[in-house]
Amino acid sequence: MLKVGLTPNVVSVLSIVCAAVGGGAALMAPSSGHAWAWWLLAAAGIQMRLFCNMMDGLLAVEGGLKSVTGDLFNEIPDRIDDALILVPLGYAAGTDWSIALGWAAMGGAMLTAYIRALGASLLGGRHDFCGPMAKPHRMFAVTVGCLSMMTIDIMNVKAPPLMLWCLVIVNVGIVITCWRRTAHLVKALNQQKPKG
Repeated sequence: MLKVGLTPNVVSVLSIVCAAVGGGAALMAPSSGHAWAWWLLAAAGIQMRLFCNMMDGLLAVEGGLKSVTGDLFNEIPDRIDDALILVPLGYAAGTDWSIALGWAAMGGAMLTAYIRALGASLLGGRHDFCGPMAKPHRMFAVTVGCLSMMTIDIMNVKAPPLMLWCLVIVNVGIVITCWRRTAHLVKALNQQKPKG
């Protein structure tokens, strides 16, 4: 990407396109005669989103292309990406519960990022990326969910609510992640507290 001339900020914005492809494909899958192909495209879009997220950091650090707006472009597209993937997966699963869980997962993903960013601002730039449902873990979970839905369609069997349960797992993991990051932050702040 460095040879092509892409900057980290451009790659960050490209991640939004990948996330939109992933979420859009998931929305198309339930009403398509070739649902497996849409689920495969959804999984590919999700993984391409992660690839862009990895490459923007590599270009900035290894490629020496850091910019004053780099942090903005690193964070804001990530939050948009989560929305474009998690909410459509809830609708694709097709139940009121799954829709609620998709929206909850999006909100939870933003909360995990907020706690991390708040912690970094209070601790001099130290970011806590602990899981069990940090961004890579969330995207792994929903990718497995998409590929499982693809497999069920190829096998032509009645689909159990796999995506619904995938979103349950993501939401439970997000709650644990928020708890752990907050606990780590409290501990670190208490260690900084002046004695006496």
